[in-house]
Amino acid sequence: MFVYEKRLQHPVKIKNSNPQLAKMIITQYGGPHGEIGASLRYLSQRYAMPYPELRAILTDIGTEELGHLEMVGTIVYQLTRNLTPEQIKEAGFDTYFVDHTTGVYPIAASGVPFSASTFAVTGDTIADLHEDLSAEQKARMSYDNILRFADDPDVREPIKFLRAREIVHFQRFGEGLRILTDKLDSKNFYAFNPSFDKK
Repeated sequence: MFVYEKRLQHPVKIKNSNPQLAKMIITQYGGPHGEIGASLRYLSQRYAMPYPELRAILTDIGTEELGHLEMVGTIVYQLTRNLTPEQIKEAGFDTYFVDHTTGVYPIAASGVPFSASTFAVTGDTIADLHEDLSAEQKARMSYDNILRFADDPDVREPIKFLRAREIVHFQRFGEGLRILTDKLDSKNFYAFNPSFDKK
């Protein structure tokens, strides 16, 4: 069960509209390395995770990613509110606007809508943890790329916060991999699977 606090994990108070920047940042809402995929990945993987310590990590991070989704949605909304038709057209935001006005829709910067095919849930502990480590690095990379284009400090600060949290999540999943290694059979786990020995 989750408890919702009516506040963002980090404040978002953007004064100036910038639909061009919003078109890039929205990729962290519904793009291939975005927060909706991250939350669904971790909250789905936890069901097949055989170790309570690792289930706890997946639940904690999956829940936090929902908070990040809320932050990214808020950033996109604040960057696009109160736009004039001229600003919309000039920024190339008109194609998005026609379908969604200034609603926050899960989409990549390229315009591709969110798809669960951007993440994996295998039920294999090692495969899933490596998927998670990779996902956090790809999310960090996306935030790095956004920071290359964002010069507004009102936007940069929450984006830098989100980027830092991706690094922390990567470290947590690394700890999870070490926990798993301590629990595995002493043989090389990648070459050994006890279920293969069943007659």
